[in-house]
Parts: sequence; C-alpha cells; structure tokens
Amino acid sequence: MPLKRHDIAQIRQDYSKKELSITDCLADPLAQFSLWLDEAIASEVNEPTAMNVATVSAEGKPSARMVLLKGIEGQQFVFYSNYNSRKGQQIDATPHVALTFFWPELERQVRIEGRINKVASNVSDAYFQSRPYTSRVGTWASEQSRPLDSKTTLIKRAAFFAAKYIASVPRPPHWGGYGITPERIEFWQGRPSRLHDRVVYELNTQGAWDKCCLYP
Repeated sequence: MPLKRHDIAQIRQDYSKKELSITDCLADPLAQFSLWLDEAIASEVNEPTAMNVATVSAEGKPSARMVLLKGIEGQQFVFYSNYNSRKGQQIDATPHVALTFFWPELERQVRIEGRINKVASNVSDAYFQSRPYTSRVGTWASEQSRPLDSKTTLIKRAAFFAAKYIASVPRPPHWGGYGITPERIEFWQGRPSRLHDRVVYELNTQGAWDKCCLYP
C-alpha cells in the first residue's frame, strides 16, 4: 500500500493560548525560565526538560541533538554526557553552545546561548551515583558516537561491566556534567496570525541583564 502524501507546505497551526508582556517578565531571565519550566511541568508537558543542544566543530560545522536538563546550579544550565562523544569533542574545540526548549502544549519556546564548561568532579560524582544501576553500567558499556558493529557487542559489553561492578559502579572518567553560563536568553510565546511575542535578555558588559522585545 503506497504511503499517503501530505502537502507539508499547508501544515500550520494558529497560536492563541497565552501572551507574553515584557512588563510581566522577571528581571532575572533564569528566574523567568524557572517559572516557565515549573508551568511546563505542572501542565504535564511531554519531556519538559528535553532541550536541543547545538554545538560547532573546529571547522565551523554545526551539530545538534536532544538531551535532558538536569539542573540549574550556580547560574548555569547543567546536563551530563560522555566527554569523548562527538558533542564532547566539539565542545572542546568551541566552548559555545545554543540550547532550545520547545513546549508545544503551552505554545512556548526558550532559546539560550552561552559558554560551556565541565562541572566539578564531585558534582558529576554525586549525580552519577543518583542514577539507576543499569544506567550507570550502560555508561561504561557505551563508547558513545563510535561505530558499533552489532547490538550483540553492546549487550556483551553491558553484561561484562555489570559483572565487573556488581555492588558499586564508579563514574567513568570520560563521563560527567557540563554547565552553560547564559549570555543571551529569549522567550517566545506563540500568538495569533504569527504576531508572536518575543522577549530577549542579553548580558551587558557590566554583567547585568538588559531586556527588550523583538519583532516576531
């Protein structure tokens, strides 16, 4: 049976659930983000902490993938990953990233740009030990972003490390957290007729946040 063809150029949705006024936005964009994240969680948005992380290689080639936000600590957005992965190598080459959150149920998007660094080892250790046992074993089993000849190889590696670390699983030295210090944060609220609300915060040379509205 042939697949049904869709006219994707005609797929669109009008937004009208909420509006965003610059006068209602908090002075601190991280506080504003926390407010929106709390609303997304309370509204039971699917995967409210999922974010797109965009990195750039040494050659200037972009790459993006979805990861989960694990905290806002010390004015940084924190996630965890394999330091030897493709994203890890690109972060080493270019320590600037862009994050995007999209909560379609609320017709909202948040875009964040900033510098990225590895978090302290003790912070990574604490988070790693909070993960389920199978996830900790899986971290050892996966050589993230490297070619895999078969799923059987991965399963055997997981079994090997499960047998090696029966009671306690240490954090691999090649795995840990990253913290993004934001320099620009934009809040987007969908509105009717594509007249969307956009409020952007930018860090000025004095270390304070300036905010303004943007054309949609």
